[in-house]
Amino acid sequence: MILEGMLAKRPIPRTGELLPVIGLGTYRTFDVSKTSPPTTLGTLLRRFSSAGGRLVDTSPMYGNAENIVGGLAAEAQLSTKIFWATKIWTSGGGAGIRQMEDSLHCLRVFPLDLVQIHNLMEWQVHLPIVEAWKAEGRIRYCGITHYHPSALSEVADVLRAHPVDFVQIPYNVANRTAEREVLPLAQELGIAVIANLPLGHGALLRNVQGRPLPRLALDLGCRDWASFLLKFVLSHPVITCAIPATGDITHLECDLSAGFEPFPDKNQREQIAAYVSRL
Repeated sequence: MILEGMLAKRPIPRTGELLPVIGLGTYRTFDVSKTSPPTTLGTLLRRFSSAGGRLVDTSPMYGNAENIVGGLAAEAQLSTKIFWATKIWTSGGGAGIRQMEDSLHCLRVFPLDLVQIHNLMEWQVHLPIVEAWKAEGRIRYCGITHYHPSALSEVADVLRAHPVDFVQIPYNVANRTAEREVLPLAQELGIAVIANLPLGHGALLRNVQGRPLPRLALDLGCRDWASFLLKFVLSHPVITCAIPATGDITHLECDLSAGFEPFPDKNQREQIAAYVSRL
């Protein structure tokens, strides 16, 4: 069992506000029926919060996920305890404003903590509007996202032109493209980094299924592959928070256990990468 509220925390560079290093993604896992969401999701959300988790990442493009997670948080009286990270994913400034208004309604909070331009969709249109909402106090932070390594060069260009508060990019032991440009740039510009796909949509876990954990995993306090692979992600000093998605409480416990020190040092990081690459 994870100790209550003891997850490691890292500062948001712009403000110094601390965020726990393990967040919760909602893609697919919270896209369930509006009329009868599984009770296990409410239990999972309460467990996430009691262990010290805060950042919940969602999006209007995730089907019912934004409304479901917002409703479950409200029922559990967690709405104001969660750091809500949502997104704009639409064409046209007016549609983007309506999405943010819908997010306020779905998540039952004001202001929104973080609004991100999802996959850079019409970012030139949406980013000025999001920045205006931030200036008016309707949101606290603004950011951009992408899920594909091939887009990271464009992500870097946007960060140079508009140094936002957050950037969300794919990063895991098998996908280290962000180390070339985006992560050093985020460090230079003081931008918080959310790591999406930290387990590669589960592909990394499937690849190591049945394989023995190396001794290094035990030295780092890991008893399962999920926590070991997540520790690699969190060992990069520029990563603020990783957001594995799960609807399974057992898997959540494994994810949360990665958020405790110690984290791998530089040499241990390369040992992990080399070990995984041989499997």
